[in-house]
Amino acid sequence: MAAWLRNLQRLTTTLENGLLTLTLASLVVLALTQILLRIIWQLGIGWADPTLRVLVLWVALLGGLAATRDNNHIRIDIVSRYLAPAWRKRAARASDNFSALVCAVIAWHSARFVLREYEDGVLLFSSVPAWLCESILPAGFALMALRFLLSAVAGRLPETNG
Repeated sequence: MAAWLRNLQRLTTTLENGLLTLTLASLVVLALTQILLRIIWQLGIGWADPTLRVLVLWVALLGGLAATRDNNHIRIDIVSRYLAPAWRKRAARASDNFSALVCAVIAWHSARFVLREYEDGVLLFSSVPAWLCESILPAGFALMALRFLLSAVAGRLPETNG
């Protein structure tokens, strides 16, 4: 692998991990703050609940990205453990191609959804546009599709647990 490609991979991994850590930490701090305010002073932050829903969405997609990056994603894999290594590699490539296709279709339709939200000027809470909060959907699924496609081309052999 070329040095520039390794550097790019390290940079994207660092950025993804940093964004995931920041998002998860924000989610935990905001949720705990909201809980304590409600229990102790019977108060709450008006924008906290919708923000928490958005943060959960972002954590889920960023976590999915990290899982596909590290080849630790959920995999329904009954047959490949019984296949010969050459067939196992073919099955992994077919599975990666199918996963890339599914993620690409989801990315396409979520991009259409986000564009519609942008055009309609939908506000999620306060004056925050919905499309901005939902933008992780097409971006996350497009990146997952790209990772699955690259994995199919590279022919990475999935780990077998058993």
